[in-house]
Amino acid sequence: MRTTLFAALLTLPVASFAAGGDDWSAPKPTQTTKECKGTKVWDQKSGKCVDPKRSSLDADTLYGAVRELAYAGRLREAQEVLAAMPDQTAPRVLTYWGFTHRKLGQLDLANQYYQRAIAKDPDNHLARSYMGQGFVEEGKLGLALAEWKEIRKRGGTGTWPEEALRQALLTGQTSSY
Repeated sequence: MRTTLFAALLTLPVASFAAGGDDWSAPKPTQTTKECKGTKVWDQKSGKCVDPKRSSLDADTLYGAVRELAYAGRLREAQEVLAAMPDQTAPRVLTYWGFTHRKLGQLDLANQYYQRAIAKDPDNHLARSYMGQGFVEEGKLGLALAEWKEIRKRGGTGTWPEEALRQALLTGQTSSY
């Protein structure tokens, strides 16, 4: 049966990895990763690196910095910026807490965050994809496949989260953003 399921994965059309627009493409380096040291984020208005906890940066700017720092492998710094986010219960914040913990090897803690994100938004394709990729890393391919199917069932066919999890299932390689 597993062979049949993986064969079905291979026959599906391949979506672009940037499906869904810029939100799904790898973050481009900005001054946050080029110039700012430690847990600092570039503030466009002031033209300098600032402490996210003491800044007036909006949630979208902080979220962008989290993605950029995580992609650059600066996971602890990404977590410190996450801690500065105003709504710690927002699904995207919970999702990135899960992502950073997974990349730090803390899979159980990561899954707790993903599950909280999914409980708040069952259609959170990104949390499902990241959780599924964690299952791939653990060799729990049945659980990963279940998340992939759930993404598709919930309207995520052809999106970056669906394609990233599909590729992880096929290759064993997971995404770094």
